[in-house]
Amino acid sequence: MVGVVRRPAVSVGLVVVLLATVLVVALGFRARGADVDRCDRFAADSHARAALDSGSGERVVVIGDSWSAGLGLDRIAGSWPSRLSGSVHVAGFSGSGFGDEAGSCRHVSFADRAPAAVRGGADLVVVEGGLNDYDVPSADVRAGFARLMRELRGQHVVVVGPAMAPSRAAQVPRVDALLADLAASYGVGYVRTSTLTLPYLDDRLHLTAAGHVQFGDYVAAQIAALG
Repeated sequence: MVGVVRRPAVSVGLVVVLLATVLVVALGFRARGADVDRCDRFAADSHARAALDSGSGERVVVIGDSWSAGLGLDRIAGSWPSRLSGSVHVAGFSGSGFGDEAGSCRHVSFADRAPAAVRGGADLVVVEGGLNDYDVPSADVRAGFARLMRELRGQHVVVVGPAMAPSRAAQVPRVDALLADLAASYGVGYVRTSTLTLPYLDDRLHLTAAGHVQFGDYVAAQIAALG
């Protein structure tokens, strides 16, 4: 009599777990790939905006996020720093902020990018951001701010805080107050923009072209008032 070979029974639960694991891994790889593609696009946008210096006179370097880079604009050269007086160089990178974990792209925090941004010299450094720090712990924002100040030691610095972008308005007061306190403790100027009413794109996060004009003119006036 020929023996019957019995295969070990595989439970339905085990199959479900294995399938779920494969799905999670696949989605993880897909998400990482999407992040890489987006970061590459942001890097290209950053380089493009950095090539569009404007104005003349004292050299002003702007280190900022997508608002500085001009994300969502038909003409990125029209992002808000173009409204500042002087020879303006923009080092903007979408998704970046004061904290290392402000966005999904690695090594693009303000402190990470500051040395390259001021390599050509600067009479004034304007650091604009905070909206991408909306979900970053305050301790991490403090650490990033401290590192930024070390990188910009000896520079004339003004920090421009976050405006009330509708999609993140609930978190802006915490970040705004934190940045204002940090700027005061390090003896640098702070421009509060959370009181502004600005026009936004449909994403409720980025400014329209008219919004960039309004924001830029306001920041320019506030910087002039700081002296």
